[in-house]
Amino acid sequence: MPTSVFVMVIASAALHAGWNALLKIGLDRFLTASLIQIGAGAIALLALPFVPMPNAAAWPWIVLSALLHIGYNVFLSRAYQYGDLGQVYPLSRGSSPLLVAGLSVLLLGEVLPGGQLFGLAVLVAGIWLMAVRGGSGKASRGLLLCALMTALFIASYTLADASGARANGDPLSYSLWLFTVNGLVMALVILGQRGPRVVRELGPHWRAGLVGGGMSMLAYTIVIWAMTQAPVALVSALRETSVVFALLIGRLWLGESLPPIRLLACLIILAGVALMKLA
Repeated sequence: MPTSVFVMVIASAALHAGWNALLKIGLDRFLTASLIQIGAGAIALLALPFVPMPNAAAWPWIVLSALLHIGYNVFLSRAYQYGDLGQVYPLSRGSSPLLVAGLSVLLLGEVLPGGQLFGLAVLVAGIWLMAVRGGSGKASRGLLLCALMTALFIASYTLADASGARANGDPLSYSLWLFTVNGLVMALVILGQRGPRVVRELGPHWRAGLVGGGMSMLAYTIVIWAMTQAPVALVSALRETSVVFALLIGRLWLGESLPPIRLLACLIILAGVALMKLA
């Protein structure tokens, strides 16, 4: 992976952890997640005149990804009802790289070299150590189920978007149209679920929605671009270094605990990143 792509994916990881922290502090997790996705859609909509329309081959992937993002938001918001940011985030994010690595071999024909696979395994081991042994309490069955379902949706939309961006040939166009469609779908879902009164609930928080939406859109646009430049499994794994940033955010701004085991997990994650870069 080129160094420029490597650095951009790490920056994307920091942005991703940031908007997940906004999701955690919302009183209504699903409503907050929807607000962020709608905010991202609004920003993307304003940028559409500056990018071309996706080609026909990309549209099925855009629609599929938008539907998969609904499941992702549902299970992620439910997972935060069971655990803190430092536990939910690693479990959900840390499980997806293994799924992506396996499925990308079958669906995309991408096989990582042995050294990079070893680095990926070390990184995932660090993430799981952080989640399972470093949380504020024992992971409940509900937490594990919701976090693993979140990981499944992450892996699914990651592969869909890698395929769509490559088919489109223009990752920026693909990303902006994806976020526009995704924002519209989430708006329709939340309106259908809660009725017109939801507009009054969201109204006072529109600034947070735009900030979180902007962070979410920029973070994932970088990932979509990176997946056209490097193997999907490698990009997916490096993106999950966001758990380190989530740990810092949880400690510094949310007042969450920082057990020594989490610090050890951070060192293991960084070792995995170094191995993947040097392999």
